[in-house]
Amino acid sequence: MLGPEKMVAFVPTRNPKKVRPFYENVLGLRFASADQFATVFDANGTMLRVTNVPELKPQPFTILGWKVSNIEEVALALQHRGVHFEIYGGMEQDKLGIWRSPSGAEVAWFKDPDGNVLSVTQFS
Repeated sequence: MLGPEKMVAFVPTRNPKKVRPFYENVLGLRFASADQFATVFDANGTMLRVTNVPELKPQPFTILGWKVSNIEEVALALQHRGVHFEIYGGMEQDKLGIWRSPSGAEVAWFKDPDGNVLSVTQFS
């Protein structure tokens, strides 16, 4: 039933003033609008609503990610924009923070200003 409909993604924030600079200038998403409820971006045709919340406990897992064609290039570009990639114990990650999964997918994780875990993945 919802297959042909466009999906809307949601990310919570306690820091709406930090949202626009990070998602627009650092990640490169197109700003669409902002009001007292959310800051909205166009993520390549998907609406991303970064929703204002009074309290937030960031989860330890990825809540939003991007499929990329060249993870090393993307990771380097994001690092040059100030993004720090997470290093997790027990996982073999390279100097950029990229983990190569058993399936061959390559993943790197980073956090937004609220501590939400985001990722970039290059699938093999």
